[in-house]
Amino acid sequence: MADPTQNQPSTLRPEDEVVDLCRDLIRIDTSNYGDGSGPGERAAADYVVERLREVGLEPELIESAPGRANVVVRIPGADRERGGLCIHGHLDVVPADAADWQVDPFAAELRDGCIWGRGAVDMKDMDAMILANVRHLARTGTVPPRDLVIAFFADEEAGGTFGSGHLVQERPDLFAGVTEAISEVGGYSVTVPSPDGDRRAYLLQTAEKGIAWLHLKATGRAGHGSVPNDDNAIARLAGAVARIAAHEWPREYIASVDALLDGVSELSGIERTPDNVDAIVSAIGGAEGFVRGTLRDTANVTMFSAGYKHNVIPQNAQASVDCRFLPGHEEQLMATVRELAGEGVEVVVDHRDIALETPFAGPLVEAMQAALLAEDPEATVLPYCLSGGTDNKALSQLGITGYGFAPLRLPAGLDFAPMFHGIDERVPVESLVFGTTVLGRLIATC
Repeated sequence: MADPTQNQPSTLRPEDEVVDLCRDLIRIDTSNYGDGSGPGERAAADYVVERLREVGLEPELIESAPGRANVVVRIPGADRERGGLCIHGHLDVVPADAADWQVDPFAAELRDGCIWGRGAVDMKDMDAMILANVRHLARTGTVPPRDLVIAFFADEEAGGTFGSGHLVQERPDLFAGVTEAISEVGGYSVTVPSPDGDRRAYLLQTAEKGIAWLHLKATGRAGHGSVPNDDNAIARLAGAVARIAAHEWPREYIASVDALLDGVSELSGIERTPDNVDAIVSAIGGAEGFVRGTLRDTANVTMFSAGYKHNVIPQNAQASVDCRFLPGHEEQLMATVRELAGEGVEVVVDHRDIALETPFAGPLVEAMQAALLAEDPEATVLPYCLSGGTDNKALSQLGITGYGFAPLRLPAGLDFAPMFHGIDERVPVESLVFGTTVLGRLIATC
């Protein structure tokens, strides 16, 4: 580590600059359209590199393709023999249509006590929390208990091919000695109603579903639109889509979900029975959507493409399907989708990634719980499974155990989960400051 520069006071706290860092990052458009047509992450990566170099750190910027940039820096710890901790975020965001928003999605406007903008929740808020705490370590010369590898990845929103996937395959040396990781979509609070008043619980992500992005390809006989045709590719595909959409996937509660349901049952006073799981899930509030997605495997049709002229029956028709499977369910899900697709419809895998589940136990979990409860002692910490996916999937290929821990104490009335990839995405300033404090406490004690 180079000597920190002297132009910034060591008394500056992470909480003092996290809001500005978050707003700066949101203002850099890093929309990821999944087809290479977006602006890429390079401008945001350059910003991160500059902020790290200001305090004397020497990060490495790695481009996997022009404009697709990742940033990694290692901070040596006091005990170099311990397994290191990777704290990571991603710099890309999903696109936003400004016409749908109340504000410019890339203006990072402050309104009603919140920072508004694409990435405010997913996940430039956490990027800023990481950056603020790392800058504080460097300014003060603080040595963490063990090695920290700080990573800002590209391309998470399109599967990580140009981000974590690239670095794991091409630069595994960057993560040498790392055994654990923390990142997004965990550590945030939900408000659970109970007979004794509202109870706050923090959801620590210990599992995430696997991904299978598929497309269905139906073939038939091309012809004139005025002539009867009993081999119509669109009709065949429509049947497959209807069967997949109507399929009732069976419920199965993995360990993380089981523990969450039991915990919410205890907090809410709703006795858990086989018939009232939905009532327990409804009590979870702002995370209800995520949790409902983890009660079973899912398959949602997201795009449909066929034909090129009104009076021409096409030979081919395609539909895209987003499948998410619980740990151990991939083969079962794929077999079911192929059966539902039926004769004459090919199922093609465009992208797949593994499901993860890790124990809600051990020193790192205990440190995350302690960091949260030190700032919010009346709360409860529960495990949960994420219905989506994170860059922890790629890191798991290096034997790194990953958790979701982007701590936020959220207002009871904030409908949080729909803001991921949603309209009018925003994060309360108080929540961001709280999370910065908790993350700093974790870094100092883990």
